Amino acid sequence: MDLSFLNDLNVTITPHALLKNYTTFRLGGPCLAMIECESASVLSETIIRLRQHCAHFIFMGFGSNILASDKGIPAVIVRFSSNTPRITQHGDSLTVEASTMLHDLANTAVDAGLDGLSKMIGIPGTVGGAITGNAGAYGEQISDHLRDVKVLCQDNTLKIIPARDIRFSYRDSEFKSNGMIILEATFDLTPSQTTDLTIKRDAILEERKFAYTFWQTYPCAGSFFKNVEPTSKAGKRQAAGWFLENSGAKELSHKSALIYKDHANIVTHKDQGLAQDVYELTLKMSDLVKEKFGIELVREVRVLGDFDHAPQSKADNYW
Repeated sequence: MDLSFLNDLNVTITPHALLKNYTTFRLGGPCLAMIECESASVLSETIIRLRQHCAHFIFMGFGSNILASDKGIPAVIVRFSSNTPRITQHGDSLTVEASTMLHDLANTAVDAGLDGLSKMIGIPGTVGGAITGNAGAYGEQISDHLRDVKVLCQDNTLKIIPARDIRFSYRDSEFKSNGMIILEATFDLTPSQTTDLTIKRDAILEERKFAYTFWQTYPCAGSFFKNVEPTSKAGKRQAAGWFLENSGAKELSHKSALIYKDHANIVTHKDQGLAQDVYELTLKMSDLVKEKFGIELVREVRVLGDFDHAPQSKADNYW
């Protein structure tokens, strides 16, 4: 695909890039091209030009919550992720570009003596991805301390949206479907003693040591299914892993895909694994829970591209 109209921008373009090199699942075939942007200004101009040239593109962050098809993606992928934090402090507030890693934002808040994001320590992915999926831990969600977000709208205008006007729910937000691109976000935090926050951070990191180090060592996307909502037959929100464990799903495997022995809600795969194998295994897992408990598990991981045996009417977490 001819992307020469982007040549004067500070972007990295990799034709026919393999998605397995850009996701923590380490799975996925080629896309038409991977465009990597690090700054919000460059991202905005990139998106505007792609739209002007009617180029079909899919937007992603770090790639920690995606299962990409082995068949590849007939689209350009725009990736907004940076290892260089872009954060500014204004009193008790932090403004951050969406490409910044969530872990870096949480650490910056602790070092600045600002409380409210400590429980986000160790969660992989970008700030933009975390807002889109309303990431959280220990009973808190990233939307709890969000003041507003700056977005690029579908008509290429910029808009600042107060958090109160954004539809958030458990591990979900309207940004999964409204076509807006999150450029930056501002969080209102609470002053606290840096020493106390450091102790809290270290304790959380110790608790999360398994989860935080696992995805860096093994191909996975963390918890594959969302915890079960209180409106379900569970009575209150319960860990999906409990239902998987007690239905016997933890013992399942499918070709190259298997469930991690110490966590029933984490799916991984052997070397040279296939995304289709992972997908088939997760279907078996959810079927077993439905058979045993009458509960429909909902994926937290987003499925990108075509998979065999996918439903004709694709639900929310398909692209």
